[in-house]
Amino acid sequence: MYIRIASILNWLRLDILMRAALIGTLTVACSALPLAHGGTLDSRDCGGHVELRLSSSATTQGSLVQAEVRSVSSLSKLTANWVGHTVPFWLDNRNENVHRALLGVDVGRPSGQYELTLTGQLQNGQQVGCSARVSVKSGRFVIEKLQVSRKFVEISPEDSKRVEREHQRLHDLFARTTPDRLWESGFRLPLDGVRTGGNFGRRRILNGQPRSPHTGIDFPSAAGTPVHAAQRGRVVLAQDLFFTGNTVVLDHGLGIYTFYGHLESISVAVGDVVAVGAMLGRVGATGRATGPHLHWGLTVNEARVNPLQIVRIPED
Repeated sequence: MYIRIASILNWLRLDILMRAALIGTLTVACSALPLAHGGTLDSRDCGGHVELRLSSSATTQGSLVQAEVRSVSSLSKLTANWVGHTVPFWLDNRNENVHRALLGVDVGRPSGQYELTLTGQLQNGQQVGCSARVSVKSGRFVIEKLQVSRKFVEISPEDSKRVEREHQRLHDLFARTTPDRLWESGFRLPLDGVRTGGNFGRRRILNGQPRSPHTGIDFPSAAGTPVHAAQRGRVVLAQDLFFTGNTVVLDHGLGIYTFYGHLESISVAVGDVVAVGAMLGRVGATGRATGPHLHWGLTVNEARVNPLQIVRIPED
């Protein structure tokens, strides 16, 4: 007897169908603002000559918002909370008094107003704090309605149990926040010679049943094409998964993970620390795929976001 899949892998795409369209004083710097989505810089006075700014006060599902804090002297404490998660800051490589953070807006985050709260302490012991609201709008992703054979939307009870185990393992991985920043500069695309990919956020309705959104970018490429690490990181998963086949996950620190799926082969092992551009494996069609391509995903503090956005962050 077969059972229907109930969106238990809500961060993975059901990639088993034809791949249609694969195709004392704090201030915040405004130099790194590539992530705005039609919004304006949002500034908040936190008291004690403290200012908080966001790259945008209006964004969309599946996006990144950047916060950046500057100070004339070192901060003894700086913490922030965003949609129930503690947001880790990192120091700019060129200026120890510049702090930055990324706010992930999950692809499934309902439209609405969300608050970022910031607290800090100056070297003289003065406490500061403020909050800022971010308006999240619909990503207006493509919706496909398809009638397909039952074999494409149903799996056996045994496979369903495997999917649940794999889902839980990935959930546990992404829930961990490595306290150190492992990446060293700007992120790159995982394939040489490509500029963009497609299908992020695409939603499918199969035989009248809504499916989870596609939470990564698809890069069509010839089988055997080398797949590279988007930045320096630690391999935390390198194995065959039911939906995405041979899969590698890199932990870049501070809650940032990149995901590489459908690989023909894997060239790394769990525990390896790889440099930016290191070969992780080769493009394939393993798992539930109908042809060779790379599924590339990004998770930021458990939010599933468009990985192309992290490539747009300037090097520091």
